[in-house]
Amino acid sequence: MKKLGFGCMRLPLTNPDDPTSVDLEQVKAMVDLFLERRFTYFDTAYFYHKGTSESVLKHALVNRHPRTSFTLADKLPLSSLKNGSIADQEEIFRIQLERCGVDYFDYYLLHNVNAESYETAQRLDSFSYLLRQKEKGYLCHLGFSFHDNAKVLDRILTEHPEVEFVQLQLNYLDWESPSVQSRLCYETAVRHGKKVVVMEPVKGGKLADPAPEVAQLFRSANPSASLPSWAIRFAASLDQVMVVLSGMSTLAQVEDNTGYMSRFTPLSDQEQALTTQAAELIRGDGTVPCTACSYCTQGCPSQIPIPTILGLYNDSIRHPGQKDYRKEYQALEVNGGACVYCGQCRQACPQHIDVISALKDADAVLGNH
Repeated sequence: MKKLGFGCMRLPLTNPDDPTSVDLEQVKAMVDLFLERRFTYFDTAYFYHKGTSESVLKHALVNRHPRTSFTLADKLPLSSLKNGSIADQEEIFRIQLERCGVDYFDYYLLHNVNAESYETAQRLDSFSYLLRQKEKGYLCHLGFSFHDNAKVLDRILTEHPEVEFVQLQLNYLDWESPSVQSRLCYETAVRHGKKVVVMEPVKGGKLADPAPEVAQLFRSANPSASLPSWAIRFAASLDQVMVVLSGMSTLAQVEDNTGYMSRFTPLSDQEQALTTQAAELIRGDGTVPCTACSYCTQGCPSQIPIPTILGLYNDSIRHPGQKDYRKEYQALEVNGGACVYCGQCRQACPQHIDVISALKDADAVLGNH
């Protein structure tokens, strides 16, 4: 299997304010090109695009291409099962097969495992349940996506050696991060003999559109290489990485990613040194490490569009004067000034961002509060 996967969390939209308004025709063209260039791995989840990502794949991929021409990964949403039952778990799995229009998943994961959600998985005996589904032929390979520290990962892999692979957030910015611990988590997975699927290789687009000095650093080294290619090649260069997921939103992104990954070469020592230098520059730029995953918005009582706000705030830092960020912020139906300080977003954030403080900073720069 080639080392590039199609992540279906950031599909193109016909209405940027409605995550369910996926542009199906554009997705079809993206899927067709991806397969035409002999890439096969597609990754979706129960919550992506507010529950529509799975059904979009059914119409764009499953109904239009032979089942043997692609591999499909889906995930069990532990967050929605925190107060749920084994019956709820079984119902969600059934719904996912139906939404995707398949008889089995090639890869299936417990979604967003951390110290807290692991307790939910243990209570529901989720690992054993999924092993039974594997024995019945409803899934081929069992894994989990992970957002916590290396110590927690080591515990889970020790207690559940039956897991075949782990999906980790891994990129050159988070490689030495004390909160994300990309390197330590990768080394833990390797020590347990597990293959790694990489998520957030460009950190929600942050590494695809860095500050001008970072962009210039890479362009001086290789003017023909796109900025995202440095981040994706960084992750793909690791020996135990099975596939790197890119959340592609346009046909141009599919063309770019499949172009250099069709003839993939690992980063050289000199190129590795450039990514280290770039990470140092980005860490000092004052931006918020938000990946726009929207986990924080699912339980926000004020329905604040947190990723949109933090995106505007980051853009105002990286690209000052490029547009009227204050006007866009103040035009939002709800902005950071509506925060009631409940703290739900802090608990939900896989990046471990102090979201409330970040919203205060954004509001101080962009708002009137």
